[in-house]
Amino acid sequence: MLKKFYKIIIVPYTLFLLYLMFFGMGRTQMEDNLLTIEPIFSTINFIKGCISWKEIVTIVAGNVVMFIPFGFLGWIFPRLQDLQNLLFTFISAITIVEAIQYFSRMGIFEVDDIILNTFGVFLGFLLKNFIEKRFPNWMV
Repeated sequence: MLKKFYKIIIVPYTLFLLYLMFFGMGRTQMEDNLLTIEPIFSTINFIKGCISWKEIVTIVAGNVVMFIPFGFLGWIFPRLQDLQNLLFTFISAITIVEAIQYFSRMGIFEVDDIILNTFGVFLGFLLKNFIEKRFPNWMV
């Protein structure tokens, strides 16, 4: 049952997430192409420069939590049951999305986003494995 629900919901969820990444939260096209390739330090500097914890949680934790569902992609694509294949595929895809943000100037290409999003996928993969072991009857 859970796998069937996931198969139905993942496509609209992905489209919603892409909308957020390009148009959501008041995004407009920037005048310049922006690139942040300083891993970890740019996120630390962002946190130091933030005025509110709400903004930190929304941006940093959101970059992790919003990508947890992609850790379950092995339910649709058996090849992605393997963590290495899942992460390679995801990192390739999210790098392309970040590049489109850069070239369209509808966002910033940020290495930290790739790292945080990938961590979310990893957590999702762990959660998927936990659910499969703990609740095998839900997998039908």
